[in-house]
Amino acid sequence: MIYELRVYDVVPGKLPALLDRFQNFTTKGWPKYDLKLVGFWTDEVGASNRLTYILAFEDMAQRDKAWAAWRADPDRARVFAETEKERPLVARVQNTIMPTTAFSPMQ
Repeated sequence: MIYELRVYDVVPGKLPALLDRFQNFTTKGWPKYDLKLVGFWTDEVGASNRLTYILAFEDMAQRDKAWAAWRADPDRARVFAETEKERPLVARVQNTIMPTTAFSPMQ
């Protein structure tokens, strides 16, 4: 297994809109493309405009295939365009690919 850690620095004032999009659209579409959600977090202490989440994948090939399929989804393109018609919701995305260690309970 590998895990992808994604950290979004959200445009000030846009976190509620981004959370709404994830909750009501994005996470509902991910299973169709084998994007497996581990969890979401917001920062209680520190940056107030940050969203962090982790996805699980079998390997890099499965990750690449899943992301390519999701990005090609016409409904995703439509919803993203609608929710970002005034301006983007996310200022910056950082992602890290994390393979498990031999002793990790998350194999």
